[in-house]
Amino acid sequence: MEESNHGASVPTSPIAQRRQHTRNLHRHNSSGDTEQTPLLTVTRSRRLQSGYVSPRQNSAHPTFTRNQSYAGKTYEPNNLDQVAARLIQALSDRQESTNETKSTGYADERVWYDQFTSTDWVHDNIADAHRVKALRSRRDLWGRIFATWDASQGWILSALSGFLIAVAAYIVNVSESTAFDWKDGYCTKGFFISEAKCCPHGPCTAWRTWSEALRAHPFGELWTEFAIYLALAIFFSCAACALTLTTKTIVPSAYQLSTLDENLAADSPPRMANSDEVHSPRQVIEAKESPPMVYYSAAGSGVAEVRVILSGFVLHGFLGLKTLLVKTAALIFAVASGLSLGKEGPYVHIAACVGNIACRLFSKYDHNDAKRREVLSAAASAGVAVAFGAPLGGVLFGLEEVSYYFPAKTLFRSFFCCIIACLTLKFLNPYGTHKIVMFQVRYSVDWEWFELGSFIMVGIICGAVGAFFIKASKYWAKSFRRIKIIKNYPMLEVALVALVTGLMSYWNVFTHLPVAKLLLNAAAPCDPDDADRDQLGLCPSRIEEIPPVVASLFAAFLIKGFLTTITFGIKVPAGIYMPSMVVGGLLGRLIGHMVQWVVFRFPDVPIWAACARSGEGTCIQPGVYGLIAAGSMMCGVTRLSLTLAVILFELTGSLDYVLPFSLAILVAKWTADGIEPNSIYDLLTNMNSYPFLDIKHKPIFTSDLATIVPRVRRERVIDITNSPLVPATDLRSKLTVLHRAGELDGGLPILRNDVLVGLIPAPDLEYALDNLPDEETSLCLMANVPRIDEDDGEVDPTDFTPYIDPAPVALDIHSPMDLVYECFSKLGLRYICVLRDGKYAGMTHKKSFVKYMRELLQEQHGGS
Repeated sequence: MEESNHGASVPTSPIAQRRQHTRNLHRHNSSGDTEQTPLLTVTRSRRLQSGYVSPRQNSAHPTFTRNQSYAGKTYEPNNLDQVAARLIQALSDRQESTNETKSTGYADERVWYDQFTSTDWVHDNIADAHRVKALRSRRDLWGRIFATWDASQGWILSALSGFLIAVAAYIVNVSESTAFDWKDGYCTKGFFISEAKCCPHGPCTAWRTWSEALRAHPFGELWTEFAIYLALAIFFSCAACALTLTTKTIVPSAYQLSTLDENLAADSPPRMANSDEVHSPRQVIEAKESPPMVYYSAAGSGVAEVRVILSGFVLHGFLGLKTLLVKTAALIFAVASGLSLGKEGPYVHIAACVGNIACRLFSKYDHNDAKRREVLSAAASAGVAVAFGAPLGGVLFGLEEVSYYFPAKTLFRSFFCCIIACLTLKFLNPYGTHKIVMFQVRYSVDWEWFELGSFIMVGIICGAVGAFFIKASKYWAKSFRRIKIIKNYPMLEVALVALVTGLMSYWNVFTHLPVAKLLLNAAAPCDPDDADRDQLGLCPSRIEEIPPVVASLFAAFLIKGFLTTITFGIKVPAGIYMPSMVVGGLLGRLIGHMVQWVVFRFPDVPIWAACARSGEGTCIQPGVYGLIAAGSMMCGVTRLSLTLAVILFELTGSLDYVLPFSLAILVAKWTADGIEPNSIYDLLTNMNSYPFLDIKHKPIFTSDLATIVPRVRRERVIDITNSPLVPATDLRSKLTVLHRAGELDGGLPILRNDVLVGLIPAPDLEYALDNLPDEETSLCLMANVPRIDEDDGEVDPTDFTPYIDPAPVALDIHSPMDLVYECFSKLGLRYICVLRDGKYAGMTHKKSFVKYMRELLQEQHGGS
């Protein structure tokens, strides 16, 4: 026994060495006492800033906090089962991300998903599997009831989300249509009645213009009405901007992002330090920091951010209650102002907010980010469904655009959520037509086969215009929004854009209309039985009537295109879907009339001779060209394809035109991809440096993992070769290096004789260090060692082994890059450890791999 006490194989117990630091501490039990591996437990739940003050906070040691972009609050423990408590918890604005409810007020629960980190899909899936296993282990009646209740929660959330999304859409639709008409006058039957409901059969005496109401014309009747229109347009737009600015969030510079609100003029993010460059922890701490980033969660459409969130990126506060309420109210004012923007994109963000808040009702989704994203995918799909009145298009939108992981179960729940949302919207009847679509057109005349060439031409032109719109928007942002006064005062830009919009759009009969009504007129057929078909002069019956129509459409196209370019990116809720469709609709209607003129001018050409002599005018339907061009233009901007074809079908309800729609959209996508590889939201994602691994654009890999693996640095590893005890101050320095490098969700590998024996994630390490009684003198246990003293059941805060992942994913350094891509994209890993001949050779983070992928794609595209 004496030899064993002094032998090298069994050292003196580290527990005994550190017992003197912990005997007088307050002890509390946790689930970490019985865990076999940290990945199989729920100890990585989140810890909120509450009344608890950790021993670390009393230390003079400098700290780098990661939680500066949101304020901590005190909350009820989320093990409360009462419905009232759950509702209060769900409606509390906690200024957090998609996982903001993984929290209690207890001090022994730690943050797992922090700001601007990525979701650990492996951990969440394993944790849910063990939860389900424990639930199904009960074979009694109550066990079956609980299992059934657990299985039904997803459907309940989908139905609840669909209902609430439809209610939100109803509020916006009814409110913005009335407020939009206020710029021209008001209804004497009721101030909150829109012009369409006040005078459903055309002009009537119940609708009064402001010049009539004021009974004074200081500038003349016409100019007085124009002045009031312009003043209200600027007021509504500034009100929308003022509300949006209340969602201001300041992010520390260490996050190394550029913008989160569709600001194409944002500066490039600071260059991340090269991992091969050697910097001491002190040098890293004392390095000069860049100015903090400022963004507004209610600005823009939010589609790009929702897509990144669904891929596993954490944005605190972006889907919170405050963002939901502010964006809904600001969207009403923004659309009512008459700016060239749409509400369809913001509907996706609003719907995601509703789904995120609803998830707080059930701990199954509240405590698991991977499960939560199933509901968010369904909610985002329902947002498009209520925007266009297209449930099938909404499901395909979720599959094609926003959802990163879309299994069959999520597909069916998304369909269910869209159906519930559309049924609710039909009962609410926001348009007063008992239809769920914002407009509906029917074409009684079928297309002719010789028009296929015209449809292809429309697709080519609109795809090119959509791609050039992306380039023009970026150029405008970089040239105008970087003016110092515009950059510092976003409301000034909004007011200027509203002023220009009012001056340019008021005098044109087309651009003066709301975007939805303008698109309806651009796509409407020339039906002889429709008494209102020619109210805008878009249905010429003789050849000499066509040139004036083409000229007016061309002027409207230029005005709307310019206004859409300068409007995208301003600090108000704004979507690009409907404005791009309107611009395309005007261009398509113009092309349709030009084709009609050719048929009029040369009626004896055999291929269309019969068409030229059919009915009133010709068989050419310019409205068909308008709707086809609307979809093609939106495809050129967003690169949606199948979704658009289905949405256009649901808007027309005609199987005859599915082929022209699909053909033009395909051609538009090919053309746009050839001019500008990225969609408008891909461009935003790349500029913001999100760790978004785009599964739609995979480069051609010819290298191996060694290409992106930095050399091993001692401040990036924990070496326990000589002793499993590591000073806490050393761990804090290593953690600071990770934070300064932007790897808030990174980790520190643990080595013994250069062999990888484990890894401790950075969030867990920070939590463990924060709860040490005396960080300056503490020695932390980083490996399991034999114990020779009795375990008294007390939890030792210096024992870090419960936080260590003993089996991190590791690949050989010569692994092909395709395998690395599959690991990151299919498994959702944050990082991969690298081995050479069985020994540790480095680590590559998901962010580094995404950066390498983007550079490779740019190189390959530039060389092609």
